[in-house]
Amino acid sequence: MESYDFLLSLAVILLATKALGVLSERVHMPQVVGALVAGVLLGPSVFGFVSETDFLVKTSEIGVIMLMFLAGLDTDLAELKKTGFASFVIAVIGAVLPLIGGTICYEIFFKDLADPMDFLKALFIGVVLTATSVSITVETLREMGKLKGKVGTAVLGAAVIDDILGIIVLTVITGFADPSVKPIRVMGNIALFFVFIAIIGIVFYKAFQKMDIIWANHRRLAIVSLAFCFILSYIAEVFFGIADITGAYFAGIILCNILDLREYVAKKINIMNYMFFAPIFFSSIGIKTNLEGFTSEIAAFSIVLLIIAILTKVLGCGLGAKLFKFTNHEALAVGVGMISRGEVALIVAQKGAAAGLINTDLFPAIVLVVVVTTLVTPILLKLVMNKEPKPSNA
Repeated sequence: MESYDFLLSLAVILLATKALGVLSERVHMPQVVGALVAGVLLGPSVFGFVSETDFLVKTSEIGVIMLMFLAGLDTDLAELKKTGFASFVIAVIGAVLPLIGGTICYEIFFKDLADPMDFLKALFIGVVLTATSVSITVETLREMGKLKGKVGTAVLGAAVIDDILGIIVLTVITGFADPSVKPIRVMGNIALFFVFIAIIGIVFYKAFQKMDIIWANHRRLAIVSLAFCFILSYIAEVFFGIADITGAYFAGIILCNILDLREYVAKKINIMNYMFFAPIFFSSIGIKTNLEGFTSEIAAFSIVLLIIAILTKVLGCGLGAKLFKFTNHEALAVGVGMISRGEVALIVAQKGAAAGLINTDLFPAIVLVVVVTTLVTPILLKLVMNKEPKPSNA
């Protein structure tokens, strides 16, 4: 007999995320904090009301794809051109420091000279920490009206580059564990992806300009634009091995300069996403958490790894921003905005577990670090952004 439990799960998730989201807003925190807490409470770690299912996984994936598409639509290309190289440097330094920090942390706690895979396992913990999930930062900056500013654009650009760097490192490391993986081929695919995006961008930018004239403020525009987003997401993941959210972001970038289309499409997609897909995505991060089997050693490892995860992103990305004459406050905001690991790190960790590079008893520790960094990012970001120095009137 077919089960309809998923309907009850959806109802509980939507009500809980909304209730705790409103509560978060009442205490001057972004609503995403409440949605994340709702997921932790509903998941197996606390009450166990909702468990992760294939339906929830796929629905939450649609949510993050739509969030990144909206982020692309909101991107100010003129500002991105100004911070493009800066974003690259921010991403590189912000990936190298966590890679080193995570590797050292594993070796301090679990070094095993008898294990030939010891260093690769240590290195892979560092790889997990290099990831950045910008979707929660995007939502926080959007709520605060800061997404299109210098900090928001730098964070978005750095996060996209970070995703590419993470894929390269992930491929290289797993290549040592699985000889069938060809790192050179993957790097070639990445280069081809950007060539593909450049060609598609020119062709479809002109096509959508004509659609905007013919179908001005018509719902067909929103449907075609969303389909375009999903197609690029699919192509990025399936044909180039690049995360689907990267394809979604570039779909938004291609359309962001068509002003009327951008505003109309964003308005329509916002309604659908924020009523259904986004709450499921944010809560799913908490639902993934299962803290059973924690030992005192793993708990200590988790705390140290968490501190490293936060500090290396703040210091690395902040240093990269300072090299390009960001103010101290802007550099701190960029660093804080890159703390969140979210679903990107979880995907990397799962790939590591499948390749035998992460012991199963360490997986809950990684999930805890991912969840906590995701929870603290919007809180810290709002605190930092609210303390933005006012320009002097002199």
